[in-house]
Amino acid sequence: MLATPPTYNVTWEKLPDDFKLPDDPVDNINQPALAAALTESLQVAGRLPETALTPTNYGICATVDGKTVVKAPDWAFIPRITVDRTEVVRSYTPQLQGEIPMVALEFLSDTPGEEYSIKETYPPGKFLFYERILQIPSYGIFNLETGTLELYRLGENKRYKLASPDENNRFWLPEMQLFLGVWQGTRQNRDGYWLRWWDEQGNLLLWGTEQVQQERDRAERLIAQLRAAGIEPED
Repeated sequence: MLATPPTYNVTWEKLPDDFKLPDDPVDNINQPALAAALTESLQVAGRLPETALTPTNYGICATVDGKTVVKAPDWAFIPRITVDRTEVVRSYTPQLQGEIPMVALEFLSDTPGEEYSIKETYPPGKFLFYERILQIPSYGIFNLETGTLELYRLGENKRYKLASPDENNRFWLPEMQLFLGVWQGTRQNRDGYWLRWWDEQGNLLLWGTEQVQQERDRAERLIAQLRAAGIEPED
């Protein structure tokens, strides 16, 4: 006989003022840069609504069977918060303060840990918390060293299933209307693997410096075309 998975009584309550949040250090010095890069390209592309929240290593809360549970993904995308931002300084409670995150990402530095935990007893593991408590549609686990991205999608049975990438090794996230994939290169003196966004047409969402360079290249091509036609552009 198969064991029946436990059911949870989940409520959405404000974090108690005296609740001590975890003060865990960032696992890897590169993690903040990876998170910032994901947010920046969304902002540059005009895909970051004013109501959105992209927390980094920041507590997301739920009350499970009467006990407060807080987990801090390395990056998440919350499409809409419904309260003033001053109310989500310490932590964020979905349903009470806004919507459920569309995406949660964890960045592995060396060895896998709680990112894969399906521990059912209190406090529940991260994987289980994202899957069964928050029911986040897309959960990604990214290995910085190998450039490997695993993406889990919430199925009809409300359980995560490992998704398969497309021919470009990217994952389509319908909630974001974007592809998520791995890109290798340099940004802010860090050379390595990055997570990046592509639109439905396969266009890479640029960072600010890339957009500036693209516009500079376009201007230089135009100047060259004008000069080839015998026209000297004005300064």
